[in-house]
Amino acid sequence: MPTTTELILLALVWLVYFLIHSLLASLWVKRMLAQNLPAVMPWYRLLFNLLALLLILPPLAMLWFYRSDPLWQWQGAMAWLAYALMILAVAGFIWSMRYYDSKAFLGILQLRRRQQDIEDQEQLHISPLHRFVRHPWYSLGLVLIWTQEMDPARLISALIITAYLVLGSRLEETKLLLLHGDLYRYYQQRVPGLIPRPWRFLTRKQAERLLAGKEL
Repeated sequence: MPTTTELILLALVWLVYFLIHSLLASLWVKRMLAQNLPAVMPWYRLLFNLLALLLILPPLAMLWFYRSDPLWQWQGAMAWLAYALMILAVAGFIWSMRYYDSKAFLGILQLRRRQQDIEDQEQLHISPLHRFVRHPWYSLGLVLIWTQEMDPARLISALIITAYLVLGSRLEETKLLLLHGDLYRYYQQRVPGLIPRPWRFLTRKQAERLLAGKEL
């Protein structure tokens, strides 16, 4: 069982990771680099992804070393439900990838084009899952997190990651509002952020009309 000091240290490492991640994803940092170091911009997305992978290794390693007996375990029908939700979440991630430009997501496209501006890297995209929630990957991530059995280290990590996904979605939307204005504001009014609601969604035709600017 990890000590209180170890759990606090784990929480701090997660917080530092998310602080750096949010800062590097901000428009302020991108604009500063575009103005002062434009040669870096074609590499920015690729370097951002590599740094994110590198920096997440310490909290994941701590999570592994601090593993202990679970605080709770899913039993019976709840266990089957948890496993089913996990499988659906993973399948949702895999299925949704077909609606993303993987080269742009990884940063390969920006490097190939020698792209130095920042706005073109933030295109508004409404995939099938985006018609039901504005941040489908965050929603699927929350499902994966909270269907796990929890020991103290996992619970601390789950709480911090959840808080970051909620706060991070708000910060991301502030950026999207600056880039897309009324288009994104209308989208916010029609589609929930993280938790799907049966009465708030866009049909495929409505999403197409919105992206074409005809729903405003």
